[in-house]
Amino acid sequence: MLKRGFDVGLSAVGLTLSGWLIMLAWVAASIDTRSNGFFTQRRVGKDGLIFTVVKIKTMRPSRELTTTVTRSGDPRITPLGRFFRRTKIDELPQLWNVLVGDMSFVGPRPDVPGFADTLEGEERLLLSVRPGITGPATLEYRNEEELLANADDPEAFNRAVIWPDKVRLNLDYIRDWSLGRDIRYILDTVFH
Repeated sequence: MLKRGFDVGLSAVGLTLSGWLIMLAWVAASIDTRSNGFFTQRRVGKDGLIFTVVKIKTMRPSRELTTTVTRSGDPRITPLGRFFRRTKIDELPQLWNVLVGDMSFVGPRPDVPGFADTLEGEERLLLSVRPGITGPATLEYRNEEELLANADDPEAFNRAVIWPDKVRLNLDYIRDWSLGRDIRYILDTVFH
């Protein structure tokens, strides 16, 4: 209850303060991508339930690239999209996901179907919490796009190396949760 109360209060304040920026970014992304500036995608949430995450769109569609794995230098990312990603403006609409209870500020990142919904055994503990905007694995792999860009097969590298390590980091987070740690993860995300 403490974590949820913190999430509701902080997301309400965040949406109030950043609503103008979200709308401005949505308009700019709509012009930049020539489509709706909000990106929505089905993700696996708490208890394995599917929800729709909302972000600012940073990429144009491509017929050649259909992967959900994004590498550094991905040609689908627009110049404005690179700015939104670097400044994390693209993540601001997720405050709505936090407010309505799909997500938390801190927790395992919500993945597309094919990852979190295939967890087995003790790893299913990841599905016992709301996914987060940030968390220990997000911070550890803040350079994930560069790692994937250097891999011969980015999807295989993600599945065999990055994903298992993220699971380990997130299990440690869940087992040793505290509100103080959540606040530190949030501050580390904002100021680094």
